[in-house]
Amino acid sequence: MISNNKEKIYKILDQAYAFRTRDISNSIALTQKALDLSEALNDKALIGKSLNQLGLFYMIITEFEKSKELSKQAISIFKSIDVEVGIADARYNIGSVFYKTNDFYSGLVQLLEALKIYRTAGDLHGIAKTEKAVGTIYEYIGDNDNAHKTYVSAIKIAVKLSDKNLEANILNNLSGLYLKKNKINLAKEKISRSIDLKKQTKDVRGLGFAIYGRGKIHLKIGLYEEAKRDFFEALDIHMELNEQFGSAMCLSKLGKMYNMLQDFEKAEYVLKASVEIAESINSTMVKIKGYNLLSMMYKGNRNHVDALKYLELYVFEKDKITNTQTVKVIEHYDLINQMNNLENEARINKEKQKAIEIINKEEKEAVRLRQEFLSIMSHEIRTPLNAITTIISILKDNIINADKELFNSLQFASKNLINTVNDTLDFTKLDSNKSVLEVRNANLKELCSNIISLHNNNAKLKDLDLVLKSDIPNDRYYSLDQAKIGQILGNLISNAIKFTQRGDIVLETALINEDKVYDTIRFSVKDSGEGISKENLQVIFDSFSQIKPVITRDQGGTGLGLAIVKKLVELHQGKILVNSVLNEGSEFYFTLQLKRVDNVIEAEEIDYSKLKGKLALIADDTLINALLMKKVLKKWDVNSVIVKDGKEALEASTIKKYDFILMDIHMPIMNGVEATKKIKATKNKNSDTPIFAVTADVQTNEHEENRKLFDAILWKPLEIEKLYKALSHKIEL
Repeated sequence: MISNNKEKIYKILDQAYAFRTRDISNSIALTQKALDLSEALNDKALIGKSLNQLGLFYMIITEFEKSKELSKQAISIFKSIDVEVGIADARYNIGSVFYKTNDFYSGLVQLLEALKIYRTAGDLHGIAKTEKAVGTIYEYIGDNDNAHKTYVSAIKIAVKLSDKNLEANILNNLSGLYLKKNKINLAKEKISRSIDLKKQTKDVRGLGFAIYGRGKIHLKIGLYEEAKRDFFEALDIHMELNEQFGSAMCLSKLGKMYNMLQDFEKAEYVLKASVEIAESINSTMVKIKGYNLLSMMYKGNRNHVDALKYLELYVFEKDKITNTQTVKVIEHYDLINQMNNLENEARINKEKQKAIEIINKEEKEAVRLRQEFLSIMSHEIRTPLNAITTIISILKDNIINADKELFNSLQFASKNLINTVNDTLDFTKLDSNKSVLEVRNANLKELCSNIISLHNNNAKLKDLDLVLKSDIPNDRYYSLDQAKIGQILGNLISNAIKFTQRGDIVLETALINEDKVYDTIRFSVKDSGEGISKENLQVIFDSFSQIKPVITRDQGGTGLGLAIVKKLVELHQGKILVNSVLNEGSEFYFTLQLKRVDNVIEAEEIDYSKLKGKLALIADDTLINALLMKKVLKKWDVNSVIVKDGKEALEASTIKKYDFILMDIHMPIMNGVEATKKIKATKNKNSDTPIFAVTADVQTNEHEENRKLFDAILWKPLEIEKLYKALSHKIEL
């Protein structure tokens, strides 16, 4: 009797899965029925399978929190009966929810864990569907080469399995990737195959996404009627199936097309509809596109109020991804390369020596890829940060009274973010002992208070108390590297918040010894969190790839954070130590000798009249950064001309004599390095004009050729005083 009931439940689950492409509501109802029957039998395997299937279906209809909760329940069930593939299915659901809501890092963690299990179990279908999802994350973060490689691998498996639906889904993604690369014929070929397969399998929902993909190609090549027909056909399918994500994407592309055709009334209507849906399902990517299109449309129609409104929404959402997710992916770039490591595991056991050679080769390639990736990401993160910090500097003179405290917090937070990005990007320098301390006079008590303020909101979100205890005199100043001390304490506090569910976190600075010149100070961060087992205390400060098997919490592990802390403390001639008891908490501490100074050095008085009447050429493809630079120069009575790429800069250099040129590096058509070479090599009015690289790419200074080419290299986000000193110094020579 029990056997018959189990067979009945499996049939219900199979039937529910088959319905998912055309009647998702029926799929959910059937799976819920299967879950009820499984619970009546107390069959954990069937309960877990039903929970996973419900999690998948709720993900499809964008009820993401419900999907995660069901999948977490499934993990608990499958852990109790030691069924690894069931855990992998649940992690796939959770990972998909994360990346669909633009938490790319957390999504990647879950998906790679699922992929490892599927590979071990030889589950080809699981491997292919997970590779498709991982490829999507690669594509989102701009790693198109790895995206292409992963999609191709997934398609091969889908073909081997004769799984036409899965093959069609991956072909749709691959078509979009080729479209980004302007490989139109390949994009057409893949999307046509995807549509044919969807028609064969009668997957109506998937057909809607495939037709939408064809519409994107038509829009790209200017076939507007064909594009409109595809988008409306796909929209009809999505609306009939209540597929909100697909509906939002179709409306967004229709809005883009109407805007291109200058049919602004229709563009406004469909874009607002797209944004409304995207906001309801928290689809940040669709929101970003909608806000940007609306802002540009209103700006073109001189509706400056609405243009500014949507520009602010666009910048907020874009920065939210840039300043959080991208930094996380940079910090844990080793995680991205685990795809290659997973593929090599099977070969290692068979041909040990050959595998070692392959790994060595891949490590060298990983270093090269990492440097390229860091270069791109440093530019993408630092460019918007440049706008933020420049605006802060411009507003500084207008801040009065009580607002000064808010301004100081904003200024500290922006500088802290810059320092965090810089230290993350500079990890290889730390690792090779090339980093040096940059000391200035600072008030330690004030520095610690600022660090507490910066992290206090995150602590409050978890109902944690974040406390500063210090017996350092309030008026005592030290010669120290504020950025690196801030990075050490910030990382320790962030980890404490992450792994503490209740209680408090205490940052304590204790004066334990004084002599005629130095104070010996003990720094500690103590939490009441989950603690660390004794066997893991010895490896907790190792790099991410080494501690990953140790840290497998839902919170995502510590990544490079503690490795950076260890390197920075050692740079100060100190040693980071930890005391920890499981389920009671941890204390990270270190001791430093800091040199006392009488007081903080007052800001140097700068004569801003030296550049009065000078003329500058600004070359930058990011308009807001160029306009802010122009505004800064205007404060110093410097007139300026803006061009948007290296080619225009080269042309401008032949027309008028400039006193100096400010050249961005990453620009379309002609980059800053090439433009500078041509200006200096060609006989023109500016062949001897000082040219400054103004760049967000920290790799620029790594090349000796660049250091010789430019009169100076200035980093975004710009420090206004450094900019002035660099320009005035060249003018005086």
